[in-house]
Amino acid sequence: METATSPGVIAVPETPVPEHVAIIMDGNGRWAKRRGKPRTAGHREGVKSVRAVVEESVRRGIGTLTLFAFSSENWRRPPSEVNILMELFMSALRGEVRRLHQHDVRLRVIGERTAFPERLQQRIAEAEQLTADNNGLNLQVAANYGGRWDIIRAARQLVADVQAGVLDPASIDESALSERLSFPDLPEPDLFIRTGGEQRLSNFMLWQSAYSELFFSPVLWPDFDASAFAEALDFYAGRQRRFGRTGEQVEALSAVGRYGRG
Repeated sequence: METATSPGVIAVPETPVPEHVAIIMDGNGRWAKRRGKPRTAGHREGVKSVRAVVEESVRRGIGTLTLFAFSSENWRRPPSEVNILMELFMSALRGEVRRLHQHDVRLRVIGERTAFPERLQQRIAEAEQLTADNNGLNLQVAANYGGRWDIIRAARQLVADVQAGVLDPASIDESALSERLSFPDLPEPDLFIRTGGEQRLSNFMLWQSAYSELFFSPVLWPDFDASAFAEALDFYAGRQRRFGRTGEQVEALSAVGRYGRG
């Protein structure tokens, strides 16, 4: 699709921008180890990368950014590291939420938050309430989140709705389950990024990422700056998203502005 131009001016094709980017922020511990520092130093340094990616997402007009901050499996880490992560989460909320609010960013935390300390749960609720009416970037932080947990929770809700007589079992389809997942009001991720060189999904947004473009970066998260993020976005812009169609079908549908998921 081309941009509108004045007579005599050559049209420049628009660069596709993902509506939703999801990121596994991996490599904090290795970054610290290479520098002879404790793993927690990497987590603290990684906050700067969060800020850089959020700012770049706002600048580029990305609608939703989801960051995997703490998985349901991360409780298996040493208690000292988990405690530091909880404190870092608290301090980040305290230090960043006003800045997010000033830039019209809406913050949401997805995951089983009841496992967190009560103080942290309260701070999350306050941050969400402060930014609830903002209309800019939707920033989701996945904390104590797991893709399988999300699907199981949705399945339990389906069972409860059937038992309550509000849902016919014969009507259960993909949409019915999707509507009961963590963010049914937002688009599924178009671009899935994992930093740190690992190439696996690690139980992150398993259902929602079925058609995501996958980008695995060797850059450790504390070094993942705006230029590294731009590389991932350039990769996305060069992809042809077919959703089961042929390339020829996609080109034909794009020409008439009717291309969508399916």
